[in-house]
Amino acid sequence: MSNNQKILIVEDEADIANVVLDYLRHAGFDAEWVMDGQSALDRLLGPNPPDLTLLDVMLPQVDGLEVLRQVRRVGDAPIILLTARVEEVDRLIGLELGADDYICKPFSPREVVARVKTVLRRRAPTSPAAPADTGALTLDDNLSQVTLYGKPVPLTHREYRLLQTLIQHRDRILSRPQLLDLSYDEDTQDLNERSVDSHIKNLRKKLRSADRSGHDWIRSVYGVGFAFEPPDASGQARISTWEAL
Repeated sequence: MSNNQKILIVEDEADIANVVLDYLRHAGFDAEWVMDGQSALDRLLGPNPPDLTLLDVMLPQVDGLEVLRQVRRVGDAPIILLTARVEEVDRLIGLELGADDYICKPFSPREVVARVKTVLRRRAPTSPAAPADTGALTLDDNLSQVTLYGKPVPLTHREYRLLQTLIQHRDRILSRPQLLDLSYDEDTQDLNERSVDSHIKNLRKKLRSADRSGHDWIRSVYGVGFAFEPPDASGQARISTWEAL
């Protein structure tokens, strides 16, 4: 099923482009491919530009950084760089020019699809968030504040984002990779699945210490991940039918 979001692949290596095309189309995107920088500029600066572009840095005619530079003069369309250059300076140049993300070759096509979804989700228009009320536990996204039974719960930014994600996907189990993908839009090079475990451990401890009943608001599902589980009206943990994503 198509989600009607158009992805442009700008890549001069046909084997790489065809694999990425297949994975994006399988994920429901309307994907297309051009092989050089000039064709990319014609497409990006013309009518009906794509929703996101995967842009190789090393291209014939016009290189990827110059394509990025020219596109950024007139607009802010999402662009992810594909690069075989591993030096930090090359990555920084791309980001300073306005790239939304970069992926180093060789890469997994699944990673490409995941990054595309993350950037599109990050760029999606949002309305001001109303406080999320889950009974005794309340999150105010506008102020990034948490209270439990009226008592403030001091959380770090990353703990807050994890709790926010778990609440938004209540009654579902989220794996560690899903929590990383859904919770953090910023650079996550220092985050991994072990760091998710550490943040969850601290988050659970803080919530449990603020809960007069000692209820554990975050449930661990062995071998799968974590889920938000508030108590029911009687104060007992809810018995839920868990759905792994």
